[in-house]
Amino acid sequence: MPVTPTKKIWMDGELVTWADAKVHVLTHTLHYGSGAFEGIRAYPTSQGVAVFRLEDHIRRLMASAHILCIEVPYTAEQLVEATCEVVRVNEMSDGAYIRPLVFLGYGEMGLNPLAAPVNVSISTWPWGTYLGEEALARGVSLKISSWRRHDPNAMPTAAKGVGMYVNSSLAKIEAVRAGYDEAVLLTSDGRVSECTGENIFVVRDGALLTPPTSDAGALDGITQDTVEVLAREMGIEVRHEALIRSDLYLADELFLTGTAAELTPVRSVDDRTVGAGTPGPITTELQRAFFATVRGELDQHKDWLHHVD
Repeated sequence: MPVTPTKKIWMDGELVTWADAKVHVLTHTLHYGSGAFEGIRAYPTSQGVAVFRLEDHIRRLMASAHILCIEVPYTAEQLVEATCEVVRVNEMSDGAYIRPLVFLGYGEMGLNPLAAPVNVSISTWPWGTYLGEEALARGVSLKISSWRRHDPNAMPTAAKGVGMYVNSSLAKIEAVRAGYDEAVLLTSDGRVSECTGENIFVVRDGALLTPPTSDAGALDGITQDTVEVLAREMGIEVRHEALIRSDLYLADELFLTGTAAELTPVRSVDDRTVGAGTPGPITTELQRAFFATVRGELDQHKDWLHHVD
């Protein structure tokens, strides 16, 4: 999905033009992959554009940096305001994707990152649904990847770390080259973890099941949490439960959640049709509730919206 340039990017406290947002080729993170990032979305509402669960995303960014032993030179409050400033200055009234990035900059080399300077950038651009607009209505096809999700004691899966996504990229390449839309990563002992950038939900006998994030090595998703809250309010039982690949094959319904993917139905896994092969009733209702929430149409969750003006 190509990036559409906007006017300004926030870099270390200053707004710079898109074309001038550059780093040195010896930037530490470019060589060793130590850094943290977030994916955030802003949506148009009746009261102007609002960033969805902004404080939660920035809190997770700070937590990821802490796990990776990176001291962010800004407070969470400063990064919240900087995010709003970037959305405002780029006039993203129709909504936007936002990418804060904490990275180790130029000046030190070697595997000890502690002396490297810490840089922070916040970018924004218009970006449609990650897996495609058609996917929201029709669903996507999944492939169980031959690549395994990181063991939490080999890589800190609770952190949204930059270099960790090589794992996801390899799984994505494998799936796309084989003709599928997305890949499912299993743990080393064969349990379902997550997709390359999304949490996964199974609907079975009217209940909603998702892998336990800490045990399965899946990222603790903010969209995942949003959907769990909405589901419980609708009277749907939600359980964090260990799943294996056959649980995906035999699901009544299946869907993915993530900031980029939003709430995307799944129509097949490894060429096995899920349910009727179309978005099921629980998936459809949760998808409707999710988009109503992010657009400020539900009064009970307007505290999740951070208006930039």
